[in-house]
Amino acid sequence: MPSLELMEIIGPAIAAGLMIALAHGVLGVEVLRRGIIFIDLAIAQIAGLGLVVANLYLSEPGWWILQGAALLFAMLAGLFFRFVETKMPGQQEAIIGSSFIVAASLALLLLADSPHGGEEIRHLLSGQILFITWADVGLFAPVYIAIVILWLGVPWLRKGLWFYLLFALAITSSVQLVGVYVVFASLILPALAAVDAIRPHMWAWICGVLAVISGVVISAYADLPAGPFLVITYTITSLLVLAGRKFANSAKP
Repeated sequence: MPSLELMEIIGPAIAAGLMIALAHGVLGVEVLRRGIIFIDLAIAQIAGLGLVVANLYLSEPGWWILQGAALLFAMLAGLFFRFVETKMPGQQEAIIGSSFIVAASLALLLLADSPHGGEEIRHLLSGQILFITWADVGLFAPVYIAIVILWLGVPWLRKGLWFYLLFALAITSSVQLVGVYVVFASLILPALAAVDAIRPHMWAWICGVLAVISGVVISAYADLPAGPFLVITYTITSLLVLAGRKFANSAKP
């Protein structure tokens, strides 16, 4: 592939990946603190179910219709998980995990007779980050910028129902850009690397930036599936950052 054409693919993919890494860095730390590890998988899959339903039952839905359907499903999931948190906190993680399985099964059943069902499921799970355009980046950038600003600047939005609504908004955008697998990896793995750090968001961001740049560039040049490869680079960078932090702490007098 000519280098200029390759750069036209890599540029928007890296931009989108970095937006997601910055927003997910702050959200993932909170998810880990709350101990609701599978909420990202569940809401991502439920948002994806909204996309499947819109594509199947609406006639040639436009981008805003698809976005609205995914966001509606994700917001309803957020409201439900907030209800579970207040009424059944001891069963919250089990219910969240079960919700993921139910949403995934419904998507498979709905797409069972679709001639392109297998391809749609693959795109939902592993995404198509190398097909992102600058127009896509422009559409989603305000969402991620707003989430980071609100999260860092308005602390009370991190609590109660607002956390779930902000989370649903972020995941709705992310699952359409990078798929369920990368959504989970970009939220949880950097947060694990930042556990007990003085500035956890900074360490999570470092992991995300390194993972996105290396993952997009290598997968594009090597012609590898970008979504699964990003999961690998998130894993490697998170392990390296965590090991580096542990080594630095052990070397202190």
